Amino acid sequence: MTDNTISLLGTRYHEWVRAHPGAAEDFEGEIEDLLSDAGVTFDRVSARVKSWPSLKAKARRRTGKELDYPNPWEDIHDLIGVRVNVFHSTEIPLALEVLSEAFTVIRSVDKAAETRVAGGFGYGSHHLVLEVPESSTDLAHYVGQHFEVQVRTVLQHAWAEFEHDIRYKQGTDELDPQVDRAFTLAAGLIELADQQFDQIAALRAPDKGTNPIDVELSAETLPGILAMLLANRFPRSRSEHYRWLEELLTNNGVTTVSELASLLSVKDIETVSEAMRYRFPPGQVRLIDDLLLLRFGDQHIERTGTTGNRADQRPRRLRARLKSIRSRGQ
Repeated sequence: MTDNTISLLGTRYHEWVRAHPGAAEDFEGEIEDLLSDAGVTFDRVSARVKSWPSLKAKARRRTGKELDYPNPWEDIHDLIGVRVNVFHSTEIPLALEVLSEAFTVIRSVDKAAETRVAGGFGYGSHHLVLEVPESSTDLAHYVGQHFEVQVRTVLQHAWAEFEHDIRYKQGTDELDPQVDRAFTLAAGLIELADQQFDQIAALRAPDKGTNPIDVELSAETLPGILAMLLANRFPRSRSEHYRWLEELLTNNGVTTVSELASLLSVKDIETVSEAMRYRFPPGQVRLIDDLLLLRFGDQHIERTGTTGNRADQRPRRLRARLKSIRSRGQ
């Protein structure tokens, strides 16, 4: 690769970074919202923009005499990289489905399956190369942009991070055979632990010995109450979101189980489902937010528009959703 090619790549990279100073936060926030609204249980979403030294090093990589990326700006797809860590592997297919529906899939690679086919244990992760479509609203400034998403369990993430740290400090891809064997053994144990987590998730059920009428609505009690009121029709949201749900309900005067049950009427759920055209069954918190919007309209926006993780964006989004609800009723 010529110095001129690297120079042109550097010019384009730095122009792009200056034009998109909040790229990591934008992609992180959008994917968090997509997964939360679909009821995917995840630990965290993180995003980063590739540094110039890292991009330059990748652009110079070769396999034999051939460059891996002869046209680096077009060929390297992880300028923006996103990681999604889920608690157990049964959440991975749903996360992939949500992402594949929201973005255009350029490539999908199951690293865990590749490792199993090779007959061993090791790096487990699902990689997606995605493109922002023209239909995107919150990422409208990035239409056509390619980015990479890695979806894996928290245990797979811990293994990969530690293994990468050891290799980085050693400065080579070749590990001491004893260290390599220890990593392989740890990967096998992690796979077994992930299987156990999957079984625990499948066996998890609400406590049926509690009468919900006698229970106070709170962040701690809402998951169990909703499990009884909604059964398994809508997936559970992230645990920390129930604190916010308690605030949404309280601000609208919904403080008893009977009031919550009234809010969750079959007719109203059908109304918001038709208006929102959910691509996936919404998480419980998103569903109730929409039901409150249906019942209280502009008052819901006034009462809760400054709450949540992205309060600056919430009023705009609520108004757009309310417009969809009202358009459906016309």
